[in-house]
Amino acid sequence: MPDLRPQGLPPGYRCRSATTADAAAIHGLVAACERALHGRPETAADRIAAELALPGLRPEYDTLLVHDGTGGPAGYGWVRGRRARVHVHPAHQGRGLGGALLAWAESRARQAGSDRLAQTVPDTDRAATALLRAGGYGPLVTEWLLEIALPGEPEVPDPPAGITVRPFRQGDEQAAYQLTEDAFDEWQPRRKTYEEWARRTVERAAFLPAASPLAFAGDQLIGAVLSLDVPGNDEGYVERVAVRRDHRDRGIARTLLREAFRSFHRLGRPACTLWTHSGTGALPLYERLGMTVRRSSTVYGKALGTD
Repeated sequence: MPDLRPQGLPPGYRCRSATTADAAAIHGLVAACERALHGRPETAADRIAAELALPGLRPEYDTLLVHDGTGGPAGYGWVRGRRARVHVHPAHQGRGLGGALLAWAESRARQAGSDRLAQTVPDTDRAATALLRAGGYGPLVTEWLLEIALPGEPEVPDPPAGITVRPFRQGDEQAAYQLTEDAFDEWQPRRKTYEEWARRTVERAAFLPAASPLAFAGDQLIGAVLSLDVPGNDEGYVERVAVRRDHRDRGIARTLLREAFRSFHRLGRPACTLWTHSGTGALPLYERLGMTVRRSSTVYGKALGTD
């Protein structure tokens, strides 16, 4: 079993692997970090639970939860393949926990056979950015959180001729998986299994079929918007947008997004948000729909040598 003790853990802290029973405590830690950076929490509790239960993740090896002397969560690390997450509670920052967790993440990734590691950091988090850059990480892509206000009911254009639109319903899962993974294959580093994809989308408690419109050409699914109703957040959130390649540039994505916006407006949501990044080339589409950038993050990556 790999040694879970990170090098350089400051005195007074102890660590152990996380379990699914820790999801609420980890969410509280992440929410505290987001509140300090952005003024409010943004990550849903069910996202943490879903990530701890992803197929192939071995929490006893791939997670690390750091506690302070009172037993409260002070830091958290998560590694899966070439991706890592590191969070340090604002009350415990500046003490070396971030560096210790980052070193642990790199060591764990090497043990698991990964030759690279990447982490996403908000551009407003200057301390984390400096830590990564000092550790040899360089920027890979930019991510943007986009928003649109919904003061009135959005107009929804008619779909193109031959295309029908309806909300997501039970039985659409496999077709939606195939469509979205085919679309994301153009830029994502690896294709997700159905089990992993479902845990991140349609099996989440926050998944909202009523605001997840699908587009069909005959009986073939050719477009999808998958949305979440995140507890504790009064805004709508679009998790996935995909249109089959041979049906792009026909206004299908615009129609589906407008349909999702209208659904969120009818649910009383004052705004809707979604993430996109520079690898997709989709930013101009969202800007034409009236969405604007609320904030940005950068994905930093590093080639891993041997310990």
